[in-house]
Amino acid sequence: MFQAPYGAHDILPEDQPYWGFLNGKVGALAHLYGYERIDTPIFEDAGLFVRTVGADTDIVEKEMYTFVDRGGGQMTLRPEGTASVCRAYIEHGMAYRQQPVKLFYQAPIFRYERPQAGRYRQHHQFGFEAIGDGDAVLDAELIDMAWRFFGSLGLKNLTLQINSIGCPECRPAYLAKLREYYVGYKDGLCGDCKIRLEKNILRLLDCKKLDCQPLVAGAPHSVEYLCVECAVHFEMLKSHLLTLQLPYEINFGMVRGLDYYSKTVFEIQPEEERGQSTIAGGGRYDGLIAELGGKPTPAVGFATGIERIILNLKKQKVTIPEALKPLVYVAWMGDAALRTAVEVSGELRMNGVATLMTYTPRSLKAQLRQADGAGCRNVAIIGDEEIAQGFVTLRDLSTARQEPVALDKLTEFLQQNN
Repeated sequence: MFQAPYGAHDILPEDQPYWGFLNGKVGALAHLYGYERIDTPIFEDAGLFVRTVGADTDIVEKEMYTFVDRGGGQMTLRPEGTASVCRAYIEHGMAYRQQPVKLFYQAPIFRYERPQAGRYRQHHQFGFEAIGDGDAVLDAELIDMAWRFFGSLGLKNLTLQINSIGCPECRPAYLAKLREYYVGYKDGLCGDCKIRLEKNILRLLDCKKLDCQPLVAGAPHSVEYLCVECAVHFEMLKSHLLTLQLPYEINFGMVRGLDYYSKTVFEIQPEEERGQSTIAGGGRYDGLIAELGGKPTPAVGFATGIERIILNLKKQKVTIPEALKPLVYVAWMGDAALRTAVEVSGELRMNGVATLMTYTPRSLKAQLRQADGAGCRNVAIIGDEEIAQGFVTLRDLSTARQEPVALDKLTEFLQQNN
């Protein structure tokens, strides 16, 4: 017996209403804020992610699905969405479009990590990227978009966490202070953090292991080492968030898990779980386009995991619209009735009426039971008598009332009365 790969999952019909609900909300959000959809390949040159995500990050060192294709090239299944969007921005000359270029995507993401609630080795994200403007007001607009989105879903008890991690000009002084702090606690660090202390000091603040959390809480704050430009940017961001009436908190230990971030970083988390189940996160990445060979171009974005959103919708018992049900079930008895049922079903569907029917002989009772189980409101019953007199017996399953309807009037009747 084959099963889905460990860490992957099937999205069954009963969960599809959640996905349809979210897809609709994402499309409406994009329209509201002026974002256009982009779809990039599911795999890219491995070097794209090594260069942008960071060679010393957990994603590159432990989690990427990388393979050699038949042409000898090293390819990687997409572990995050921003790098691909930036590659497309450069490749297709989007720098010559009106700035900022606002793009959004919905895509599967692949990371070889420990599966947990709402997070799989193949999971799905939607993300928004605004490329070509460095003003803090754009950061605030993006954060506002993420926050309003979750409100529109009906999710409650969320927290908005922000921080600034500076830029290449001011960050070295902060990293030196951070190293000085952590060196004194080296023997008590987890194995991963001992490596981070040597390779990527900022990642120490991203450790989720309980033994390291007290050290994160006591670490120096990046906002205390910002240069004038970064400090002004952060103050403007906070001012704009207040104008938008967004209830933010400053989380001095938040750095996000990707090396390309600069200045603004933010996350939205369920209040009771805090950093253990972030449902949206992002920030500014002003150096990423240049790192990939383009002109220096400021940018900001965020992404969110669809499975985690659905998990929280279910936890909070948020009611979502039900999936559309077929309007009518065509029941038939006998070979002559089958031919008529096929003809009637075809005409109904051609006129936009969702229709089901059975394909093998069943008793009327069994067909009524099947119609009810499928959520049909009406059953059009066709037998020898109906064929002889040119009508169907239309039964309303919600009231059990039935009446004859002429065959040539059935489509019009259903369209007008449902």
